[in-house]
Amino acid sequence: MSVLEAFLQGVLQGLTEFLPVSSSGHLSLFQYFTGNSGDTGFLFSILLHAGTLIAVFIVFRRTIADLILEAFSLLRDLFTGRFSAKNMSPSRRMLLFLLLSLLPLTVMFLIKDWVEGFSTDNDVTVEGFCFLLTGVMLLTACKHDHGRKNASSMKAKDAVAVGVAQVVATMPGISRSGSTISAGMLWGFEREYAVTYSFILGIPAVLGAIIFEVPDAFREGSGLPLPVILTGFLTSAVFGVLAIKLVQWVVKGNKLKYFGWYTLALGAVMLTVGVIDNFAGHPIQQFFIGK
Repeated sequence: MSVLEAFLQGVLQGLTEFLPVSSSGHLSLFQYFTGNSGDTGFLFSILLHAGTLIAVFIVFRRTIADLILEAFSLLRDLFTGRFSAKNMSPSRRMLLFLLLSLLPLTVMFLIKDWVEGFSTDNDVTVEGFCFLLTGVMLLTACKHDHGRKNASSMKAKDAVAVGVAQVVATMPGISRSGSTISAGMLWGFEREYAVTYSFILGIPAVLGAIIFEVPDAFREGSGLPLPVILTGFLTSAVFGVLAIKLVQWVVKGNKLKYFGWYTLALGAVMLTVGVIDNFAGHPIQQFFIGK
C-alpha cells in the first residue's frame, strides 16, 4: 500500500464514518477494487477507525467531559447511598442510557468472526445488500423527523432500540451512524440529540474493537510502513471532524433522504457487480486492479 492510497483511504474513512453511508462498506469496496482485501486491509481499516475516534473526542469534547464527570459523581452517590433514580440530571440519564445501549453489543462476542469474514473476503455481494438496508432505514427515518425526546425524556426502550441498531451496523455496508440516528429518530429523538447520542455511543464500540482486534491483526502480519500508518490515521481524523460538522447540518436540515437514495443506488450497483464477478471469475475487479 502506498502513501497515496493511505491518504485516499483516510479521506474515505473520515468522511464515510460519520456520514450515513457506511465507512466499513466503502472501505471494503475500495479494498476490493484496488486488490487490498485481506489482513492488511483489515488492519488498516482499524487504524483509520482510531483516527475518526479522535475526531469524535474533538467535536463532542464538552459533552464527553460532562459525562466523565457525571460518571465519577454517580460512583460517589452509589457508594455513599445518595443515588436516586427519580431526580437524575440529564447528563446522568444520558450516561446510564448509553450504558444500556451498549449491552446488545455483547452479542458480537458470538458472531464477530462471522462478521469480520465479510470485510476481508473477495466479494461485494453482502456489502451491496447491506447498502440497500441502509438506504431503506434512512428514507424511513426521514418520515419521522419531528421527535421531541432528549436526555431528560428518553426511555429505556429507546436506548435498547438504538443499541440493537448499532449491532446490526457491524455488517459492512450498514452505516453505524445512519442506523443509530435513524433508530433514534424513529423512536422520537430530537434530530440534534439523535446525532449526539449516536456519535458518543460509538466511542466505546470503536474503542473496544480496536483493543480486541489490533493484537490479532498484528499477529497475522501486516507489513505496513510507518508513513502509511500515520498518513491514514491523521487524514481520517481531520476529515472526520469535517464530516461530523457536515452530518450535524444534514440531520438538522432533514436531508438524510439524499444519502438514502445514494446508498440504495450504490447497493443495487454492488449487488450487480458481486453477482457478475462471482459467476464470471471477477472480471470487473480485475479491470480496476489492472490485471
